[in-house]
Amino acid sequence: MLETGKSFTQEVTVTSKDSAAAYGSGHLEVFATPAMVGLMENTAIRCIDGLLAPDNDTVGIEINVQHTKATAVGQKVYCKATLIEIDGRRLRFDIDAWDDKGKIGHAIHDRFIIQPEKFMSKL
Repeated sequence: MLETGKSFTQEVTVTSKDSAAAYGSGHLEVFATPAMVGLMENTAIRCIDGLLAPDNDTVGIEINVQHTKATAVGQKVYCKATLIEIDGRRLRFDIDAWDDKGKIGHAIHDRFIIQPEKFMSKL
């Protein structure tokens, strides 16, 4: 059952494939903003694993993100998503990311509950 306050935390180790240089979003071997956004979305998805009806899924519809500090390749990054609002089929998450030196990012992320078959038939 979906309810606000549910949270999930995960950790990853930054690899060269997660770097700004690899993503083309910069030239440095640091954790790329697009990689952090992907981690944040994945953490939100995992936060609600098993809580939706079997024929439902979610799609991301909005993310407001700040990436405030660089993290080097080889360091661990931690990410926590908390479900803070349920408005019909819209789910809102508060998400924080940090490394061993402190906070590196924050986001408010909205996902929408969909039926995959119906959703894909409209494309």
